[in-house]
Amino acid sequence: MPSSDQAIWFKPYTLTYLEGMRNANMGTHIGLEFTQIGDNFLEGTLPVDERTTQPFGILHGGASCVLSETLGSVAAWMTIDPEKYRAVGIEINANHIRAVTEGTVIGRCSPIHIGRRTQVWQTDIEESATGKRVCLSRLTVSIIEQGTLSTQKNKVIVE
Repeated sequence: MPSSDQAIWFKPYTLTYLEGMRNANMGTHIGLEFTQIGDNFLEGTLPVDERTTQPFGILHGGASCVLSETLGSVAAWMTIDPEKYRAVGIEINANHIRAVTEGTVIGRCSPIHIGRRTQVWQTDIEESATGKRVCLSRLTVSIIEQGTLSTQKNKVIVE
């Protein structure tokens, strides 16, 4: 774990590198973009449009959760050795505070706890035009050994 005056990241990631990870997944589908990597936070934006609103024309709570889970999972992954471990979300909660009908929201994700086996990340989501809080979300992440998921997926059950 880095000392308090250093960045928390395992190595010096760049926005260009993170953007390459968005290839053909949920974040790409809804227009999520990584916008800033700080010493102890990861930031991204999400458009409020037909991909991210619910039938009543306001930002869908699930879209806020996708923003939070994506930022939190990627941030957690950035703190570990990716050759040895994976970071997977195990619990998310979100308080939807204010409705947004257009524009862009900005999520800033920062750690509450970075442990060897679990991490907790908080994402504050604000409307970019006003700076008003839209959602406050917390994600708990499990750190598992690399290959754990593929081993489980490839198991054949013989009866």
